Amino acid sequence: MTVHTSTRLSDGRELIYFDSSPETAQRRQSAPADTRGLPARPGNGTARYDALTGEWIAVAAHRQSRTHLPPADQCPLCPSSPSRASEIPAEDYEVVVFENRFPSFGPDLGQLPADPAWGTTAPAYGRCEVVAFDSAHEGSFGSLSPARARTVVDAWAQRTAALSAMDGIRQVFCFENRGEDIGVTLLHPHGQIYAYPFIPPRSAVMAQQAAAFYEASDRRQTLVGAALDAERTSGDRMILEGKHFSAFVPFAARWPLEVHLVPHRQVADLAELRDDERDDLTAVYLDLLARVDGLYSTPTPYIAAWQQAPLDARFRPASRLHLQLTSPRRAEDKLKFLAGSEAAMGAFINDTIPEQVAANLRAAVPAAPGKVLS
Repeated sequence: MTVHTSTRLSDGRELIYFDSSPETAQRRQSAPADTRGLPARPGNGTARYDALTGEWIAVAAHRQSRTHLPPADQCPLCPSSPSRASEIPAEDYEVVVFENRFPSFGPDLGQLPADPAWGTTAPAYGRCEVVAFDSAHEGSFGSLSPARARTVVDAWAQRTAALSAMDGIRQVFCFENRGEDIGVTLLHPHGQIYAYPFIPPRSAVMAQQAAAFYEASDRRQTLVGAALDAERTSGDRMILEGKHFSAFVPFAARWPLEVHLVPHRQVADLAELRDDERDDLTAVYLDLLARVDGLYSTPTPYIAAWQQAPLDARFRPASRLHLQLTSPRRAEDKLKFLAGSEAAMGAFINDTIPEQVAANLRAAVPAAPGKVLS
């Protein structure tokens, strides 16, 4: 059972310890306080409405001064020690979530204007959190023990539920950026959670498609659920199947390496998963990440993005939780860069064949929790 314990950092930001046992959590009651003399938190950035696209753009200039690739002995995500205080006051921890010191959204909460026009500006409401996966400085989610990874899953679920209940939040996004080629600024194993005051553009498109499909099926089937059924029937792009989750390369993959990890049951977000489903998710996800790193001789950079249902009532029943894992790596020594067609026009050209990528991932490592499909 995962237990969470909330405290405050010296500048008022919330920090939450997640522990795998009540006994460990009990010791958090006597954990050291944050005694750093931190400056006041920056105020909200701004959100500017782009009338050309109907999108909100966050402007957060204070992020220019955020920490960038510090050495291990100055890492803000490592535990504090008698000689150095970090963002985490405890001298050891399992999983920690805290409010980002350099947020793109927040810390204030509220509603964006309902009918924006050209020139509309509003506070960039919302919340940005950092999820430290482990106290050890090296690694990523894929290098965690199954027990520690399971605690992270519980942390994602708890934060999804808590953030979804906050004023003005319309979508909660849990993600991990892995590797300097992706643009990470901290090498310590960690992810982030964004609670948006709007539905982000790509999610909005997917939500519209999902809602249209759901209505066309007389509300009997979701689009992601139908895609999963089709992939499991075909098998051409399947990677592995667990008891409650399956992983496959999507039919119209945009990236050289792209995998979707989908629950077999209709759930809107991580908070709706049962304990047995969270167990299976942990096992299948770790298996998948081992395969991704088994493709080449060096670790593969990726973005692991949890697509959770928007909180809007029109979209929520039509949307199914799933992970979209993407990597720009197209060969051992080659990366895909978004150039003219992709960056300017949003028209993707994939340099790899999805069926071959799936075959490579099936062959990358022996099966662990799931069934390898031949």
